[in-house]
This record gives sequence, C-alpha cells and structure tokens, in this order.
Amino acid sequence: MGNWFQQSIIATGRLPLFCFFVMLIVAFMATRINVRLIRAKVGWFRDVNVGEMHIHHVVFGVILMLVGGVTMLVVPPGSQAGTAVAASVFGVGSALVLDEFALILHLHDVYWEEEGRTSVDAVFIAVAVTGLLLMGLRPLTWDYGNLVNPAALIVANLVLAVITLLKGKIWTGMAGLFVPPMLVVGAIRLARPGSPWARWFLAERSPRKLARAIHREERWRRPVIRVKIAFQEFLSGRHDLPSTRRSRRRA
Repeated sequence: MGNWFQQSIIATGRLPLFCFFVMLIVAFMATRINVRLIRAKVGWFRDVNVGEMHIHHVVFGVILMLVGGVTMLVVPPGSQAGTAVAASVFGVGSALVLDEFALILHLHDVYWEEEGRTSVDAVFIAVAVTGLLLMGLRPLTWDYGNLVNPAALIVANLVLAVITLLKGKIWTGMAGLFVPPMLVVGAIRLARPGSPWARWFLAERSPRKLARAIHREERWRRPVIRVKIAFQEFLSGRHDLPSTRRSRRRA
C-alpha cells in the first residue's frame, strides 16, 4: 500500500488532488451527520445563529475555499506538501458549498425538500470527476494517433458534450468528457422527457419520439433513480419536506 501511494500519488504529483478528494468526501459525510443530528435535535447539535439570522454552512465553505485557493496561489512552486494542505482546506470548503448547492441554485432554503437532492447530486458528480482525475484521466483528451486533428477533436467533444447534457444525460455527459465514445452514444440516443432538448425538438415536432422517451423513462430509468435516491438518503438523510417552491407557484 505504501509503495502504491508513493508511486501513484506522490511521485506523479497528485498528492494535492488526493488530499482534496479525501477531504471533500470526509467533510461532506461529517456535514451530513451534523445536519441530521441537528434535525433530530440530538444533544448540543444546533444551527449557527447570529441574533435572528441563521448562518448556513455554505458561508463557511466560501471562506474556506477562498483561504485554500489563495494559499495555493502563494505556496512556492514545487512545494507539494504546502499545496496539499491548501487543497485539503479547499476540499472542506467545496464540500460545505456543494452540500448547499440547491439553496444557491434556487435562492431558497430547500435543503430537506425534494429539490435539495440536487446538492447531493452535485457532490456525487464532484467526487466522480475528481476520482477520474486522480486515476490519471484527463477531460477532452483521447489518443487516436494521427488520425484526428487534436483541436478538431476537442471541438467535436465539446459539441457532443453540450448535446448530451441538453438531452438530460448528466452522468453520461460528465463521464464522456473523459471517455469521448460515451458522448457519441449520449448525443445519438433519445433525450429524457423533461430535458431542454425534448422541449425544443420533441414536444411539437416529434410527439411519437417523445412518447417513446417517456415510456423508456418510466420503464428503465425510474427504477434506477429510485435506487439512487434510496442510496443518497441512506447517506444524507431524507428530503421529505413538502416543496415550498411549488406551493408558491400554485399560489
């Protein structure tokens, strides 16, 4: 194990990325344990309040990200240990910010509502992308020898990635940045029913394709989503409060 760490992490200069990766996961888990204990009103676990103002942990996350980011800029070049410490601080801050990503997105406290699952999705994506980088993969790079111009390949990959993401295939689009053939599959296949692509090109122009997309969503994707939600709620707690955003829209 020690030899692997030395050869694969330290010798390759990936120690800062490894520290960021570990602290991102540890800080996210610690944060979720803390907020679940606060919600259950266990012991001395309480929200941070200044007078009548509730201070969300995204505030502390932003501060830590600034501290870690600026520290990485001023650490002397070649100081992998110093950069690793700064990356650790940045990882903790990133976890705190991403854990309340849904609040930033909606500009409303939806932490325990259905929309709050977006925060967990954001953390999962960040962990997955960082893990791929830690494995040595790099986005928008794929060795086809001299068969394809590198610049043309990058542009083509970006176009396919945008199409895939617009079709609502977030995981395929993110993974495809590292494994471009996945982008081809994602760009060719039917869009998800609620995606921008489906609204723009299927709703009125191709109702039969939209019906097929809805059928596939219900038959194949919904069971997978239920499993994903069950796993997320096992880790992060249940997002079971009624949606206040939907209530305001109906009003």
